Amino acid sequence: MPDNLPELRDIHIPHDISNFPLGYGWLIILFTIIFVWLFYKLIRLAVTKSKKLYALKLVKNIPTANIQKSASNMSEILRRICVYKYPEALVLSGKDWIEFLNKNTKTKLDDKTAKLLADAPYMPQDSKTYNSKDLTNLQNFCLKWIGENL
Repeated sequence: MPDNLPELRDIHIPHDISNFPLGYGWLIILFTIIFVWLFYKLIRLAVTKSKKLYALKLVKNIPTANIQKSASNMSEILRRICVYKYPEALVLSGKDWIEFLNKNTKTKLDDKTAKLLADAPYMPQDSKTYNSKDLTNLQNFCLKWIGENL
């Protein structure tokens, strides 16, 4: 019987399989997930910015000829924003409404401008209690409030 032992070799264990590089299919799935997530964030940012820009444009385009009507329109715009962001504030009126607005901004309403905002829907059309400076202060406050809260 011939001697076959010299032809035998030791058993070699293969190297461990590493996790990387991943196969192309996994890379495509990973990049697709990242792309979808970034696209979602971009769309969400665009929607948020468009709401803010739309609200700012509405406040800037309010005619200032009638102080009572202009202040009422500004209050309406602020309430429309609250429908979107602060639904619990919809039932507020008077001092509670003013306190809510002041609580959610860095710049506070002064007393006369706050009274204009609170009393505007109930003032007669020919009232001379407030002047255009008060309306300008209210408009500036609305622009800042919208910028901080939308």
